[in-house]
Amino acid sequence: MGAKEIIAETGAGQHGVATATAAALFGLKCKIFMGKKDVERQQLNAYRIKLLGAEFITTDRGTGTLKDAVDAALEYYIENPDSYYLLGSAVGPHPYPTMVRFFQSVIGTETRKQIFEQEGRLPESIFACVGGGSNAIGLFSGFLDDSKVRIYAAEGGGDGLFPGRSASTLVHGKPTVFQGTYSYCMVDKEGNPIDTNSIAAGLDYPGVGPEHSFLKETFRADYHSVSDKEAIFAFKLLSALEGIIPAIESAHAVALAIKLLKNKNELSIINLSGRGDKDVDRNLI
Repeated sequence: MGAKEIIAETGAGQHGVATATAAALFGLKCKIFMGKKDVERQQLNAYRIKLLGAEFITTDRGTGTLKDAVDAALEYYIENPDSYYLLGSAVGPHPYPTMVRFFQSVIGTETRKQIFEQEGRLPESIFACVGGGSNAIGLFSGFLDDSKVRIYAAEGGGDGLFPGRSASTLVHGKPTVFQGTYSYCMVDKEGNPIDTNSIAAGLDYPGVGPEHSFLKETFRADYHSVSDKEAIFAFKLLSALEGIIPAIESAHAVALAIKLLKNKNELSIINLSGRGDKDVDRNLI
């Protein structure tokens, strides 16, 4: 393609690590943009990115979260079109939401295959966490045509349900153009994007992928707000009961499943989109 370097943004650091790993493997120059606040709360992944040889660029604009990392990466890309922007979530201008959804569809494809192998039937419900929404749209894509499979998504509720203290875009946001995409966004009375708040860096984002907006408006998927407190409880519970330490982002999906499936006996899938080793030093226990 003739690109001279790969650039990417990252919130929780997972996409940054993956991109830096691929760049190291193929001997490519790589720049990773990450917000200052996210660097502080996801230090382990920040260290990994640097160790893998990528140029690590911290932005302290705005709240220093994923939104600001995307802004910084997009600005750099506009000024350096010979770079290749490997966007990590299903957001941004076309064709990025479509591309990311296609790549992430491997989650839904493999999940569908495995549930048939293990249980011989479809699940009655599926769950995933949603920030920008890439892992969720990947899982959901494998079951969208199965009308009997209920689809649930957990957004970062932060420590409150009012603007500025939550990242529940599809619960509290409104449709608008944000970072090149017409989708739902957390906005003020004038329609300007506002700051968000979530314990999970990967969910701390005011926008969301446009396909999630479509699924919300067509009632194909149900989107719920999950608080920091609920996510931490689920983080501890899954770790203690199953020996699986989930990313704090994924713990939001676990928390929603605990809430909605209580006293029910049904076959369900919860997508764990990341490991929690990046989160265990953040006083979650």
